[in-house]
Amino acid sequence: MASRGASVALSRANRIKSKLQTALEATVLEVDDVSYQHAGHAAVKGNSDNETHFNVKIVSPKFDGQSLVKRHRMVYDLLADELQSGLHALSIVAKTPQETTGAK
Repeated sequence: MASRGASVALSRANRIKSKLQTALEATVLEVDDVSYQHAGHAAVKGNSDNETHFNVKIVSPKFDGQSLVKRHRMVYDLLADELQSGLHALSIVAKTPQETTGAK
């Protein structure tokens, strides 16, 4: 049986997935922690948090009619608290379901 304290210990990747899935109703959501590629990066030296860099691929019907900049802003706004608490960099691929079905 999971305890309430378990939610506090969620990894940043799991928090990101949860926030994006809930708000954007993603049909595809991939969150990859690539922090290991930046271990010696000056901006993360001395940071005890090892989850600082992520690649996010998200497909959501809520992106329909939105520019790429607006889609990215939507993601950044949802993750504002993560960005304030140690998340350093995000690479975002944000598409609508229609944009993925036509691509071969």
